[in-house]
Amino acid sequence: MYDVYKTAGDTSWFVKDRFGMFIHWGLYALPARHEWVRNIEKINNEDYQKYFDHFDPDLYNPELWADLAWNAGMKYFVITTKHHEGFCLWDSKWTDYKVTNTPYGKDVLTPMVNAFRGHGMKVGFYHSLIDWHHEDFTIDNIHPLRDLPKEEVMKLNAKRDMAKYREYLHNQVKELLTGFGKIDIMWFDFSYPDGDKKLYPYFEGKGHKDWGSEKLYKMIREYQPDVILDDRLDLDGSWDIKTPEQYQPEEWVRYKGQRVVWEACQTFSGSWGYHRDESSWKSSKQLITMLIDTVSKGGNLLLNVGPTGRGEFDYRAVDRLKAIGDWMRYNNQSIYGCTQAPEEFKTPNGNIFTYNPEKKRLYLHLVNYPLIGAVRISGCPEKIEYAQFMHDHSEVLINKQAFFGAGSDEKDATDTFLSVPIVKPNVEVPVVEIFLKD
Repeated sequence: MYDVYKTAGDTSWFVKDRFGMFIHWGLYALPARHEWVRNIEKINNEDYQKYFDHFDPDLYNPELWADLAWNAGMKYFVITTKHHEGFCLWDSKWTDYKVTNTPYGKDVLTPMVNAFRGHGMKVGFYHSLIDWHHEDFTIDNIHPLRDLPKEEVMKLNAKRDMAKYREYLHNQVKELLTGFGKIDIMWFDFSYPDGDKKLYPYFEGKGHKDWGSEKLYKMIREYQPDVILDDRLDLDGSWDIKTPEQYQPEEWVRYKGQRVVWEACQTFSGSWGYHRDESSWKSSKQLITMLIDTVSKGGNLLLNVGPTGRGEFDYRAVDRLKAIGDWMRYNNQSIYGCTQAPEEFKTPNGNIFTYNPEKKRLYLHLVNYPLIGAVRISGCPEKIEYAQFMHDHSEVLINKQAFFGAGSDEKDATDTFLSVPIVKPNVEVPVVEIFLKD
């Protein structure tokens, strides 16, 4: 029932750990107006240079970051080694546009990897295929210079050579794969082969030919054969995970009809990078429910933090991480090693099931706490052996007959009713652990 589309990377740990931290950090933390600020405001290299000249995260302490992630229940992390702006967080020998040449003057990636790995967390690198700073990266429909006069753009592009950029891209990826020990995830971003012919008919998009994806893939498998690859190299089927972004799939993600390993990448708010004035922050309950919902459909959640220019997590992110950690302290068994519940168990009243196939336990997440002191479970009542709340292991009584007030239709006699207190327990989302008979 739980077989999925088979790929080359080792996803055995991934489908058990279920929860990771995404970190978007770069020069864009200084303008603090979205990580795509260069694109949105069409900023050229010269005007963007001021952020490089003032990048000095004096409060950066990766141990604190790792503590927050670990205490929130996260098992792996993915960091933007280079985002679309082209700025590199490590001391790359292939560019001067790197953190060691800023006022901060030190590599931030190595101590970060050491801190998270020291907590037992898996290591992932995000690396942008795009580079708006590189002199050989051709201007296209998402480049900051896209709205210059067509003649000027064509003149600039005539001096740019994507073959040289491909070599640069491959050299940096090799550097990441060989300089930091075992890498568990390579998260590339992103391909857009179709471009935007409606607004920019004279621009081509960029895809696998531009990145040299076939050659890149072979190199990655040579140096890190078990690494998990995402699906953004524009190579059909040559990936290990599908990565829906900023939306929640309605069901287990499929490829050619088969279930796949997948990961929802989501933000606390509407921005990936630090955005000082962005206000659409999700509540702690929304984020916890998002995690539960993702696991209930066989997926992972990669939840993003955008650190500030001083190297700290936004106070709102810290608040949410601590709330998630409080919930995970009691309920992580309903997340780790769990997946979609067997189809015969019908989720009651908008609440959410997850299931651990090894332990044969069903976890009922009471997102919508019942009003009548009972929860009806439809399907296979003879399989239920025992039930308890996760937060205190107090028994939840099982009633095989219709519970007063729960309904009076004929199927009540074959359903199971769990008796829960009228007053909701002091838990953001209470979880009932249901032991199933062999």
